[in-house]
Amino acid sequence: MGRIETAYGGLRLERVRASQQFDGSVFKNPSGKGVGLKGNPLPLFGEYFLGGERREPSGPLPLDRPHEAWRKKVSSGLRMTWLGHSTVLLEIDGYTLLTDPVFGERASPLSFAGPKRFHPVPAKLDELPPIDAVLLSHDHYDHMCRSTMLALARMEMPIVTSLGVGARLEAMGVDPSRIHELDWGEQTDVGGLRCTATPAQHFSGRSPTDRNQTLWSSWVIQSERRKLFFSGDTGLMDEFLTIGAEHGPFDLVMLEVGAFHESWGDIHLGPENALKALRMLGGGTFMPVHWGTFNLALHAWDEPAETLVRLATEQSQRVITPRLGQVFEPRQLDGPTPWW
Repeated sequence: MGRIETAYGGLRLERVRASQQFDGSVFKNPSGKGVGLKGNPLPLFGEYFLGGERREPSGPLPLDRPHEAWRKKVSSGLRMTWLGHSTVLLEIDGYTLLTDPVFGERASPLSFAGPKRFHPVPAKLDELPPIDAVLLSHDHYDHMCRSTMLALARMEMPIVTSLGVGARLEAMGVDPSRIHELDWGEQTDVGGLRCTATPAQHFSGRSPTDRNQTLWSSWVIQSERRKLFFSGDTGLMDEFLTIGAEHGPFDLVMLEVGAFHESWGDIHLGPENALKALRMLGGGTFMPVHWGTFNLALHAWDEPAETLVRLATEQSQRVITPRLGQVFEPRQLDGPTPWW
């Protein structure tokens, strides 16, 4: 209990202790499922250092500069812009939400080492349209970027996040009154949108000593007319059925597909399991996230999207794969689009 006592205090500590996901020491996954590597981890080291996969692009990736498109009116009421990895600008019935904002150069605690982005951010943080709220799924570096959070600390919009992450945000200078921490099943209305924290099967931590000291979540995002689902990071879990039954159907489903390997199948979906999760959630338009920006796995950098498009075509699932920075409305796209 000492680490939690050190990190949190007051009402935040009381809420952590009261959470059904907290066992008195750390947060747990649905049904108590573990997140350890499957099998012998030694072959992974050989695969990492000797594998022949193209884990980074051979040249610059094409991307759109979205600034001019953002000035145009949203015709359908739902528009989005994929800015890389799990960062998506969502425009929903007049409200604007930013998911897992990572605008820094590296997904790392270090400024000089760690996974470096393959491409520039299509638009800088101070070039975005006015943001009504930020949605932060969990505290890993490829979802919670320190330099980005320091910049957001100087802005006014609320930040919705998982239980326990608020202490980290406060340490980065975010006003506590702007932080909305949710346990699974809790919801909050911010900027005209309702955000509900739902289960995810993953883990948390930003150092070797603070593993699972904060919660991780998937999210239901709802306006008066539309519902969206954002997975954050997760493995395949039975809880997708419950989420679909209680909150669906969804106008758009955003599921992670990158950084997968059979040895960590409990904590990441990959293309095949993402399509299974989509069916469990009730189907709908699927936009993949969590790929194409950082070298975080052992597969080729573009394998998640290539495999997903092939499987989705075979299964007649509607998947949209926008270019980086492409501003689009789902109804305008009939299927996979040329992101390369």
